[in-house]
Amino acid sequence: MQKMVILGATGSIGASTLSVIERNPADYEVHALVANRSVDKMLALCITHEPYVAHMVDADAAKTLAEKLPASLRTRVSSGEDELLDLVAASEVDTVMAAIVGAAGLPSTLAAVKAGKRVLLANKESLVMSGRLFIDQMQTSGAQVLPVDSEHNAIFQCLPFEVQQQIGVCQLADAGISHILLTGSGGPFLNAELASLQHMTPDQACKHPNWSMGRKISVDSASMMNKGLEYIEARWLFNASKEQLKVVVHPQSVIHSMVQYKDGSVLAQMGNPDMRTPIAHCMAYPQRISAGVEPLDFFKVGQLSFLEPDFNRFPCLALAIDACEQGQEATTVLNAANEISVDAFLAGNIRFTDIAHINEFCLTKVAKQNLNTIEDILALDYQTRRVAAEHVKRVQQ
Repeated sequence: MQKMVILGATGSIGASTLSVIERNPADYEVHALVANRSVDKMLALCITHEPYVAHMVDADAAKTLAEKLPASLRTRVSSGEDELLDLVAASEVDTVMAAIVGAAGLPSTLAAVKAGKRVLLANKESLVMSGRLFIDQMQTSGAQVLPVDSEHNAIFQCLPFEVQQQIGVCQLADAGISHILLTGSGGPFLNAELASLQHMTPDQACKHPNWSMGRKISVDSASMMNKGLEYIEARWLFNASKEQLKVVVHPQSVIHSMVQYKDGSVLAQMGNPDMRTPIAHCMAYPQRISAGVEPLDFFKVGQLSFLEPDFNRFPCLALAIDACEQGQEATTVLNAANEISVDAFLAGNIRFTDIAHINEFCLTKVAKQNLNTIEDILALDYQTRRVAAEHVKRVQQ
């Protein structure tokens, strides 16, 4: 019986995780659910799953939840950053699903790693912002980190078992691996006229052709910034060089990623686009459990196609690849700038094409600095957000 903490419980990954738990009640118990301020969603989850702890990041939301919870439930409501860090590190916790979106998920994810937990990593920003610090802490604590993102989970499944045991420090070439092929659908604007992109609305950007995701990650998919962040995450997870990483546009989202070997073999992980598959894989690894996902029907798949990424169409992807080469400081800046610019786009304050311009501006204007601690990382993140927010105001004028 694994006792789990689910960070980001009211989001799409949280919902999929709870769905897998419901199908395997003898193997998993919900110890704690964590959300920001979605009181009604958290209340419904508490009634259904009855966790020992319901943690709301927002203090007012925590107070409201405590007032609404039925007295018959065993659930205790908590709030505050220190309580959250203590919660993920608690001795009774076995596994932490790290699914808080964006930079907000970094402190709690790192706390789980530091405590040596089994961490199911769905928060790619943790590695984008703190790659070296994250991997070093994982090595020190002995934490087991398993990638939940469908692409990284696919790569993981295609690696030899001994390489799977060396996340962050593996030597791909020594294992006979020549390339990691990171696939991406290209999102809803793959075939749109380039001139039309500046007129695209938030609702259009959020209509992903294959996946059901939150609005922020949907916009990132439309700009392929999501693939850029995954590129950076793959660099750290698999200790990969630029020469070993390739992005492949695959519109059907059937092949979730591939690993190419020196002998010419290519191993691919395939399946329907449902996050319950990689979540179930991580939860039960190295075993397999029911995820509630229909198996792939090859007679209905149809044609599979593959394209090289067009950097004129997807400048955010190019920015991410370049930032990865520059180092952790640049990727931290890029992530912070992108969160601000996407928020501004979703609020209707800037055009879709302004996202890349604001991100590039921050990469050139924010003063880089050495990042040796999480405090250094968060300081640079804060500085970048201020610069990005000011530039958003100028773009609006």
